[in-house]
Amino acid sequence: MEPMLGDRDGFRFRGGSLALDFTATLAARKREQTRELLETPRDLARWLASAGLAVHQVNVSEDDLAAARALREALYRLALARVGGAPLPAADRRLLNRHAALATPAPRLDADGVHWSRAETPALLAAIARAGVELLGGPLAERVRQCSGRWCAILFVDMSRSGHRKWCSMSGCGNKAKVATFRKRNRTE
Repeated sequence: MEPMLGDRDGFRFRGGSLALDFTATLAARKREQTRELLETPRDLARWLASAGLAVHQVNVSEDDLAAARALREALYRLALARVGGAPLPAADRRLLNRHAALATPAPRLDADGVHWSRAETPALLAAIARAGVELLGGPLAERVRQCSGRWCAILFVDMSRSGHRKWCSMSGCGNKAKVATFRKRNRTE
């Protein structure tokens, strides 16, 4: 499943990976007050549609929402461990693997594009978990980065040729950093 970069329906998709994009549903992680983007089951249904996993609104229960949040946080901690070269937390690996073991949706090519069968919430969370397993356990694991923006905690896969990408997006955090550097240089001159 190819990730689509950008912002859609109030969600940020800058990670280059379904699993990392899912971790961005808790915003402002580097601030005192985080902002939960998955407040209600309907929010999770919107994210699943925005991520391209569901064409129509998915029925999401409160239990599904709790499971999704737990999966999101496990993915975030596992990715941060990869970024920092630390051991992967065992409890988070178990949770991720439990989700990844569930049946995933199957893609189907229709006249108007890709549609997914078995688009129930647990199956969609399994697809996210499998994307996380493949990313964090595969060759791209060493290319997982955290945005260098002062207040940005978005995780992304660095697919740049040099492997030295610093920002979740040049139009967002990268531009802010360049403007701040420009202003600081102009003040000192």
